[in-house]
Amino acid sequence: MYKGTHDREKKLTKMIENKVTEAKEVCEGNDGSDECRVAWDEVEEISQAKAHLRDKLEHHEDPLESFCDGNPDTDECSVYYD
Repeated sequence: MYKGTHDREKKLTKMIENKVTEAKEVCEGNDGSDECRVAWDEVEEISQAKAHLRDKLEHHEDPLESFCDGNPDTDECSVYYD
């Protein structure tokens, strides 16, 4: 695994757990409310981010590549030829 991805996956897992707890609290007695739907949408978005990270790791994609696609002028993405 690439450095940092394990920590990122752990953070996403913790965020999902926190958002599920929060959604349950918001929805208690208000299952049909807008606030309840928004709370579960947040859980879904974070879950999708974690799934996307897992897919990238399964396909052995270097996270630096996707970073450099959006930030080609950063020092980390500079390419030097001899």
